[in-house]
Amino acid sequence: MKYYLIVGEASGDLHASHLMAALKDADAEAEFRFFGGDLMSAVEGGTLVKHYRELAYMGFIPVLLHLKTIFANMRFCKHDIVEWEPDVLILVDYPGFNLDVAKYIHAHTEIPVFYYISPKIWAWKEYRIKNIRRDVDKLFSILPFEMDFFEGKHHYPIHYVGNPTLDEVSVYIERHPKDFQGFIKENGLAEKPLIALLAGSRKQEIKDNLPQMLEAVKDFPDYQPVLAGAPGIEPGYYKSFLKDTEIKIVFNQTYALLNHAEAALVTSGTATLETALFRVPQAVCYYTVLGKIVNFLKRIVLSVKYISLVNLIAGREVVQELVADQMTVTNVREELHRLLYDQKYRQRMLDGYDEMTKRLGTPGAPKRAASIMIRELIRKK
Repeated sequence: MKYYLIVGEASGDLHASHLMAALKDADAEAEFRFFGGDLMSAVEGGTLVKHYRELAYMGFIPVLLHLKTIFANMRFCKHDIVEWEPDVLILVDYPGFNLDVAKYIHAHTEIPVFYYISPKIWAWKEYRIKNIRRDVDKLFSILPFEMDFFEGKHHYPIHYVGNPTLDEVSVYIERHPKDFQGFIKENGLAEKPLIALLAGSRKQEIKDNLPQMLEAVKDFPDYQPVLAGAPGIEPGYYKSFLKDTEIKIVFNQTYALLNHAEAALVTSGTATLETALFRVPQAVCYYTVLGKIVNFLKRIVLSVKYISLVNLIAGREVVQELVADQMTVTNVREELHRLLYDQKYRQRMLDGYDEMTKRLGTPGAPKRAASIMIRELIRKK
C-alpha cells in the first residue's frame, strides 16, 4: 500500500520513522512519500518531498513573516497528495498545518486520514475537536490521559497505542551501556559530572531559553554543562550564545548525553519525557517575553494545569516548571542546586518518574499503531 506522511519537526521525524519501519515490517509492498526529515528518509521505500526545516516556524512574528511560504507549502502538499493517490494520509502532530491539509483531503478525495500522535487540543484550542471529528477517520494517541479527554468528554473514539518514546529510550539503553569515560573522551569533555542543556528544537526557543540556562550553570564549577544541539539547527547558530564560555555542544547525541547526565535543564516538549525515561532529574524551563502577561493568559487560555509531559502523564507535579516570568536565572540556579545536592529531592523526582512510566504502559507503540492502521485499511477495501 501507499502511505503519505506529514511531520513538522524533529520529534515527529523520529516517531514517524519508527512507524514507517513497523508498517514496512507488516506490509512488504509499502511505499512512502512524505514531508519529513532525515530519519524518515533512511527508511527504505520512501521519497522525501520537503524537509520539516522548511515548515518549522514558531511564534507569532516568525509565522507572520513566513505566511507566504507556509501557505505555498500547504497548497503544494495538498496537490501532491491528490496527485500521488495514497491508500492513506498519516498526519503526525503539527496540527496548525496538518488539520488544514486534513480538511482539504476529506472534502476533495476519498483518501482516509489517520492521525498518529493526536493534536494536543486538551491544552488549548479545544474547538478543534470539530475539525477532527469531521476530517479525521482514525486518531491514534500516545498519551494515556487523552482517552478520558477524547472518549470521555467528547465521545470521539481513539486508539491508545502506548508511547513511542518509551520504545526509543528502552532500545537505546539496552544497546548502549553507560560508558562515561568513552563519552567524554569521544567529545573532548572534561572529567566532571555532566549537566545536560536541552534548550529546544527551534531557533526561537533556543534564543529565549539558552542564555538564561547558560547564566544559571555558571555557579556550578564542579559540574560540566553540555549543550545538546538540536536536529535541523546549524552549528553556527549556537556560536553567538556560546562565545566567552567553555561549554561544549554535541550534535546527534542527545540520548548519549542524557544517559550520562546528573541533571538537566530542559525546554518543555518531548525532551522532558525523554529526560524522565533516562531517569535524569530535571527542571523544565520555558521563557517567553512579556512573562507576566503570558502567565496570566496561560491561566485563562490553557485547559491544563501543567505544560510538561512528565507532570501531565503523572497527573501531579513531579518536576518543577519554570515558565514565563518564573523562568529567571535565580530560579533556575536554585532549582538546579536542589537537583544536584538534595538527595531526598532527587529521589522523590525519580520515584515520580517510575509512577509516570507505569502509566505509559509497555513498549511497542509503533507496531501496535501499524497493525491497527493496516487492519483498518484492509477492512475498508
